[in-house]
Amino acid sequence: MHESMIEEAKQKFGALLLDQCKRVEKMKQNAEKVDFSKLKPIVIGSCWGDGIGEVISKLSQEVLTFVLKDDMKAGRVVIKDIAGLTIENRVKHMKAIPDAVLEEIKSCHVILKGPTTTPQAGDPWPNIESANVAMRRALDLFANVRPVKIPQMGIDWCFFRENTEGAYVLGSKGFDVTEDISVDFTVATEQGSERIIRMGFEYARMNGKTQITIVTKSNIIKTTDGRFSKVAKRIAQEYPGIKMEEWYVDIMSAKLIDPERQKDFQVIILPNLYGDILTDEAAQIQGGVGTAGSANIGNRWSMFEAIHGSAPRMVKEGRAKYADPCSMIRASAMLLRHIGYMEQAEKIEMALDVCGQFEKNMVITGRDTGVTGKEFTEYVLSWINNPKLKQAWMDGIA
Repeated sequence: MHESMIEEAKQKFGALLLDQCKRVEKMKQNAEKVDFSKLKPIVIGSCWGDGIGEVISKLSQEVLTFVLKDDMKAGRVVIKDIAGLTIENRVKHMKAIPDAVLEEIKSCHVILKGPTTTPQAGDPWPNIESANVAMRRALDLFANVRPVKIPQMGIDWCFFRENTEGAYVLGSKGFDVTEDISVDFTVATEQGSERIIRMGFEYARMNGKTQITIVTKSNIIKTTDGRFSKVAKRIAQEYPGIKMEEWYVDIMSAKLIDPERQKDFQVIILPNLYGDILTDEAAQIQGGVGTAGSANIGNRWSMFEAIHGSAPRMVKEGRAKYADPCSMIRASAMLLRHIGYMEQAEKIEMALDVCGQFEKNMVITGRDTGVTGKEFTEYVLSWINNPKLKQAWMDGIA
């Protein structure tokens, strides 16, 4: 009986490998990058998502509208609301992203996306794939960029997480081989590893960074992590002014919270799963996952989001209005930088630092012991065009 099960597993595995070979061929085509300076209008799609997603997405969209009001009035920027990325609609169509919703997303240049619910065992929802994973694959958003900055601690990290491979690319394609054996898959390609690693090195070169940290477990996961490591060492030879070190993910998770080593890290490049885990840890050091934004970058499309989930427990307990919008507001600032609005992005980031880390006249706790997300957003907006913003930010660092 086991022989027939194994033969069936071989056929399934063979089909998965063929799909991955097709994906590699697409990567080799190297799609042309978007030049936002030549676009009019730039179309920003806004997808609110599930749970607290709708609350914090609307608040971040308020901030975007506030800083872009002149350009929106002049027709240089358009914000397009895209409905249908809710768990209810995804289950209705039994797709991670319904076809009509994906077409609307593709009609935009960049996406501001709220957290979406991914069903897991025991949930009332069917086992459909993560909307995030599906969107990254459909739009080839290969780089997940997550900055973490805590000026008073000397921390200025930028994580480059590979977004389309690793343990997630086939995360819903594993199967039970027999009644006793279950198998999942992790994938690393030369092309996928090179483009994320090169992006991290280019970021370091253009921003005066001198240190790259590659995170793997290549001493144990010798084939896929081993490939990522070898590609990194090859590319490092092209950047003689930048020092590269490789750290294993277990010790790296410890050193991120080591005050003696925190300041040493600058640009950190990781495969998919390790990047997901360590960037949550880094965000917690910054003040919690609610404080960190995330960019998902491709050549043609890019998507910006919070790094946390939809928090259904907060909704169930009636606490959604107390959800921290900072992650989505930071994501909107990252979106602005991506499309060329540097000054507006810097104002948002400084206002978030002043309100959340320095002045702290309003505090979000996620409960009625703190302010609502709406109140905190209005606090941030009050600082964005304040002529004393830069000085307050500098004083906060000092």
